[in-house]
Amino acid sequence: MDTAKANGPGGIAGYAALVTGGGSGIGLGTSLRLVRDGAHVTICGRTEEKLVAAIGELESLIAEVKASGGPVGSARYVVADVTVEDEVAAAVAAASSDRGRLEILFACAGGAHHMGPITGADVEGVRATIDLNLVGTFLCIKHAAPLMAAGVGTPAGSGEATGGSIIGMSSGAGSFPHRYLWAYGASKAGIDMLCRYAAEELGATGVRVNTVQPGIVDDELMSFITAGGPLLDDYLAEMPISRLGTVEDIAEAVRFLAGPESSWITGDNLAIDGGHHLRRGANYGHLFGS
Repeated sequence: MDTAKANGPGGIAGYAALVTGGGSGIGLGTSLRLVRDGAHVTICGRTEEKLVAAIGELESLIAEVKASGGPVGSARYVVADVTVEDEVAAAVAAASSDRGRLEILFACAGGAHHMGPITGADVEGVRATIDLNLVGTFLCIKHAAPLMAAGVGTPAGSGEATGGSIIGMSSGAGSFPHRYLWAYGASKAGIDMLCRYAAEELGATGVRVNTVQPGIVDDELMSFITAGGPLLDDYLAEMPISRLGTVEDIAEAVRFLAGPESSWITGDNLAIDGGHHLRRGANYGHLFGS
C-alpha cells in the first residue's frame, strides 16, 4: 500500500501498531479503533484464549470496513508477558516485521497486585504491581523506539520518514491520591514521568511519547466497581461529568495521540475522566469497610 496516498491528512492507514494488553478492555477497544482506520495491529497479552477471541472481533471489523470501501488494515496476535524482556522484544519484532518499522505503540497492559494500607502491604504484591506497570512500559519503549525513529524502514524518497507515536497507559490514580490504591498509583505516576523523560530524549528522532490517564471506565477490569456500590457512588460524586467512562472514550483519545493530528504534542499526560482530576480521588477504603 502507498501509505502516503491512502492516508491523506491525519490518516493512519498502513501504519504498523503494537497494542499490549490487547485481548480485552481498553486495549481491545483501541485496537478496534486503529484497524477501523486501516492500521496493521498486533495485539499481545499473556492469555492466548483472550487474544484469539479478540482477533475474531478485529477480523470481523476489518471485513466490514473492506466491504464499505474503507482502508484495509490487519490484525495478528503474539502471546507475550510485558515483564519478560525477550517476550516484549519478540512482540515488537512481530509488529514491525512487514515494514521493518513501527508507527504506533500503545503500552496498555497493566494492573494492580496490591490494594490496601501501606503499613500492611505485601512487598511481593507491590513489586509485582511496579514490575507490570512501570517496568513493562519501560521494556516496550526500549524495544519499540529504535523501530519508530524517522526514516527507519522506509525506502528513500517514499515520503514516509515521519517518526512514531508511543502512548503509555497511566491512570488518574497516578496523578492524585486514591485512598489505599497507592501501589498502583505510584507505578502509574512512574509511567507518566517515564514517558515525559522518553519524550524529551526521543523527540530528536521524531518519536512522540504521551500518556493517557483514564478515570473509572466500564470494562472488565473495573466491573467489581462499576457493578455498583459505595465506591462507585464515591467516584461519581467527585466527577463534574458524573458518568462512567467507556472504552470508546479512551480509544478515541489514544487514536488522536497515535496519529498525525497530534504531531506537535509530546510529553503530555492526558486526563480522560469526566473532570475527576479537579476534585479528590476515590476512597478505596469502601472495599475494606473503612
